[in-house]
Amino acid sequence: MSNLRFKAVEEASGRKAIEVPIPGMKTSDYFGKNVFDRKNMRKYLSKETLKQVLNAIDKGGALQREVANHVAAGMRMWAMEMGATHYTHWFHPLTDGTAEKHDAFINFDGNSGVIEEFSGKLLAQQEPDASSFPSGGIRNTFEARGYTAWDPSSPAFIVNDTLCIPTIFISYTGEALDYKTPLLKSINAVDNAAVEVCKLFDPGVKKVYSYLGWEQEYFLVDEALYSARPDLVMTERTLMSHDSAKNQQLEDHYFGSIPTRVVAFMRDLEYECYKLSIPVKTRHNEVAPNQFELAPIYEECNLAVDHNLLLMSVMKTVARRHYFRVLLHEKPFKGINGSGKHNNWSLGTDTGVNLLGPGKNAKQNLQFITFVSNVLMAVYKNNALLKASISSATNAHRLGANEAPPAIISVFMGSQISTLLNELEKSKNLKEIKLQEKTGTRLSLTHIPEIMVDSTDRNRTSPFAFTGNRFEFRAVGSSANCAAAMLALNTAVAGQLKEFKKDVNTLIANGKNKEDAIFLTIRKYIKESKNIRFDGNGYSEEWKVEAAKRGLDCETRVPIIYDAYLSKQSVSLFTSTGVLNEKELHARNEVKWEQYTKKIQIEARILGDLAMNHIIPVATRYQGLLLDNVSKIFSLYDKEKAAKIAAQNLIIIEDIAEHLNFIKLKVDELVEARKVANKIENEREKAIVYCEKIVPYFDLIRYHIDKLELTIDNEMWTLPKYRELLFIR
Repeated sequence: MSNLRFKAVEEASGRKAIEVPIPGMKTSDYFGKNVFDRKNMRKYLSKETLKQVLNAIDKGGALQREVANHVAAGMRMWAMEMGATHYTHWFHPLTDGTAEKHDAFINFDGNSGVIEEFSGKLLAQQEPDASSFPSGGIRNTFEARGYTAWDPSSPAFIVNDTLCIPTIFISYTGEALDYKTPLLKSINAVDNAAVEVCKLFDPGVKKVYSYLGWEQEYFLVDEALYSARPDLVMTERTLMSHDSAKNQQLEDHYFGSIPTRVVAFMRDLEYECYKLSIPVKTRHNEVAPNQFELAPIYEECNLAVDHNLLLMSVMKTVARRHYFRVLLHEKPFKGINGSGKHNNWSLGTDTGVNLLGPGKNAKQNLQFITFVSNVLMAVYKNNALLKASISSATNAHRLGANEAPPAIISVFMGSQISTLLNELEKSKNLKEIKLQEKTGTRLSLTHIPEIMVDSTDRNRTSPFAFTGNRFEFRAVGSSANCAAAMLALNTAVAGQLKEFKKDVNTLIANGKNKEDAIFLTIRKYIKESKNIRFDGNGYSEEWKVEAAKRGLDCETRVPIIYDAYLSKQSVSLFTSTGVLNEKELHARNEVKWEQYTKKIQIEARILGDLAMNHIIPVATRYQGLLLDNVSKIFSLYDKEKAAKIAAQNLIIIEDIAEHLNFIKLKVDELVEARKVANKIENEREKAIVYCEKIVPYFDLIRYHIDKLELTIDNEMWTLPKYRELLFIR
């Protein structure tokens, strides 16, 4: 156990002490302190056991039950020395969150006492039931068996007093009930397919890793103000409130000085992350007031997904220590930027080559262009699927709102790479591929160092952008499980690489040499996928028209976007790569449609409740005060003079009445429309009705509520306003 010294900082409020490193302590001194990582495995496992575990992690080798027993013994010893009293299998159900059921390290010792024990059986597999999680019909609630199985590639960790063991979650009949299972299969699929392609260039490549670097955007709001907003508490977004006079229009928050209170939260959060081996590196103010971002060093995809889910949980806990609430909703506030989670994705070999990074010679650049052209082809053929992978009821508020990529998948490549692709498309034979390396630019200020210019610029309106040595999937929502987008992308690329290898082999069998076969195939792909490439303004109306002409998927209704999972193309892709079978795909869509409906349903109920229980009573009370004032004016003055004095009050009274009548009318219509929709048994049809018939009421009702907010006495208005919510004090 570490003998590092820490000091506890007690908050003035008397809340739980915050543990922070003592001044002068380096991050490397406590990084991974709460993780059963390789360093701790070397200490608590025998050499032979460690060898078997590392073989399973690095090479996918099978672990025997006896080895699991040895790992469990060492893991328990470490965990108990760290103060753990319980353990749990930590998994990712189809809810975008995580799940856990805690068990204590105790069993009867046969002498009326207990002993602490933890076996390989308990480590490797559990039956948590978890029957109430959505399954899309794969199992009924009364069919309770569901199994969790240990994922050795993601290390166990300790949160509070509990040892958390990352696991997959499957049904009694073997279907995936989680995100991790198909994610791992997609990682394996892209590994196998990419290795076969890499061997065309380097026979020594034995493994290809998919890497992920997520950028997490989020809002912080004061806890007291949050608690006074039932819509924030129930939905994490404000269903009403007029714009603040000042919001983000001065662009003074972006990259500005971080507020002192927020810095304290960030330091605390980073410390908790480092103990859990989450390598957070970057922090800064984002565009909107109260909006911030943090980003880690890139990691292997599976581990990165686990770390992002763990981060979102830790953020919420740490925020409450500082009297904040974290908002991960994609659009918590109308009129200002929402939050995304940019997924930076790349492929790398066990020989240290970034397959999406330009090389230093013709052979390496041919390999680079090969993988880039295959990614382009994969995105082109599966653009509807990739859009479906990031679509949700919450992300629908953000996409295409002049703050995030549009709901049309396109790829930005930058002028240099686009020019190269265009030249290759026109070429008739293989020529040396030359890519310009980073160039130096000097300013007229001699004391400023030379600036190295990348091979591409950035395009913030592109949902899928090449950024020099990776692709950035910018359309992912801030509250989403990264696995949904990553398993779709990995699978699409895996399927395309298999097709590429087949096409190349066919040409070689017909007499072409290897280099010519590769060149002819990628030239064909560059031509076929050209419609997916777009370097312009994705926000423009012209692009929407152009995208439709190019045959790209332009659907904006989320329930219908989900149909892409069940297209002939998608079913063939997932089943041929072994990532998801047809039954699992249908089940997941049932879950997606059901979750969409429930989220809109909750918002509709909250909106109706607030309108009837907060807004209408307050407005009526204020209207009554105005009426009383008018009555007194008419009792004091003659009719003509009183009418002049009370004229403005009468206008306001009539204005309030119009707004109140409209709100009451539309809330009643909304309730009736919901009753009709709720009778629909088919989940897809119900979701479509909620999308087309229920959602439009939200803005109609909100408009009149927001107008009342500008009219009603501020002291009477019960809900905190944007000018209060959006500026941390």
